[in-house]
Amino acid sequence: MTLRALRVAALALAGLFALNTHAALFEDDDARKAILELRQKVEANRLASDAAQARLFQQVTEENTQLKRSLLDLQGQIEALRSELAKLRGEDEQLARDVAELQRRQKDISQGVDDRLRKFEPVKVSLDGSEFLADPAEKRDYDAAMAVFRKGDFAAAQTALADFVRRNPQSGYRPSALFWLGNAQYATRDYKDAITNFRSLLAQSPDHVRAPEAVLSIANCQIELKDTKAARKTLEDLAKAYPQSEAAAAGKERLARLK
Repeated sequence: MTLRALRVAALALAGLFALNTHAALFEDDDARKAILELRQKVEANRLASDAAQARLFQQVTEENTQLKRSLLDLQGQIEALRSELAKLRGEDEQLARDVAELQRRQKDISQGVDDRLRKFEPVKVSLDGSEFLADPAEKRDYDAAMAVFRKGDFAAAQTALADFVRRNPQSGYRPSALFWLGNAQYATRDYKDAITNFRSLLAQSPDHVRAPEAVLSIANCQIELKDTKAARKTLEDLAKAYPQSEAAAAGKERLARLK
């Protein structure tokens, strides 16, 4: 081969090498560029992922904070409800106690009213063979006056019985009160007033069990007043009006002594 040919071959070989080298260099640049782009994409994805995670974390954190706040609010409401329930229970218990106290007071008041009414309700009285209704106050006053009479304090008994007769003109006690008033006056030697009250008894209740004794007592007063004629007439009337009475028998004996 000639020198010229060798040179041509060498140049051709060099050109081919240079072309191959240029191609290799071009391919390395593309690869490097692709790698860079890939790295950028990976980095962008990583940043996007980190941002998303950060947003998610923030969101979760905020939701947790809100949930905690809601739980605290709910706990506060529960505690408030418990307090209110306890208060209501306490109020219910107090209300129950108040109702029980009111019921007790109502019962006491009702009992008190009944007791007071009973003090004013007429009571059945049996006295000297008669039965009648009397106010409790009448019974109390009559019994008190008779208690004084039984003690022998005839002056005080006279005052008490006279006051009773004056204040209770329609009382069933009146005939008996007049009888004992006359006896109290006889004991204090108030014979004229005694006669007046014995006669009031006879005028009001001539059939009263004490009537014969009242006639005899009138005669005794007349004897004390030295009015023998009137006493004799009274004793005769006693025998005629009440012939079967013990007072009539005693009157006959006294009449015999007057003759």
